[in-house]
Amino acid sequence: MNQDLSILTLVTQASLVVQLVMAGLLIVSLVSWTVIFGKVIGLRRIRSLNEGFEREFWSGRSLQDLYQAAGTQPPAAPMGRIFASGMREFMKLRERRLDVGAQLDGARRAMRASFQRELDTIESHLSFLGSVASVSPYVGLFGTVWGIMHAFVGLSNLQQVTLATVAPGIAEALVATAIGLFAAIPAVIAYNRFSRDIDRVAIQLETFIEEFSNILQRSAAQPVASSGSGSGVF
Repeated sequence: MNQDLSILTLVTQASLVVQLVMAGLLIVSLVSWTVIFGKVIGLRRIRSLNEGFEREFWSGRSLQDLYQAAGTQPPAAPMGRIFASGMREFMKLRERRLDVGAQLDGARRAMRASFQRELDTIESHLSFLGSVASVSPYVGLFGTVWGIMHAFVGLSNLQQVTLATVAPGIAEALVATAIGLFAAIPAVIAYNRFSRDIDRVAIQLETFIEEFSNILQRSAAQPVASSGSGSGVF
């Protein structure tokens, strides 16, 4: 006797617990794909904004001009916000006529704090992908074990058990594992890819902090000027 073993039929004929597991995994998979597409767009935008600000920073404009522009319109680039926080603290300490070391230490601490805030924002939802990647297979396996157990309990009342009577119940249960892998595999690939991309962004921002700190160190002993001809002077 032929039986309909299509995926849709197996899902609809599965036990309630297995159906709940499948539904939960499908919802998690949908959310993870939403996070993946959002991260792809967000990281691409961050890289573009950082590159644009870096070109402007090294274009020859003075630090004072860049700082005034940042005050007029808050920077969209994470690198620009780090620059603004460091420059703001440096100017405050400079007005108080503290020694050069205190000025540089204050600016560096402000930039590191801003860097950590930016990194926390960039890494948002990354832990969700990691959780989906690690937990989904086990949730699918739970649905499979429950489905197989339910199938064998139903077969206990039969006098004669054949492969035709066992196969549908086992197939229904294995669908849960398949859906768990369907949710986990894209999540683990995306998690690894985004982790590498975020590490590159973090290295870029840390490099900028070091370069900007060197510029501030060279400029700290100079008097504040109203205009300048390069990023290394006020």
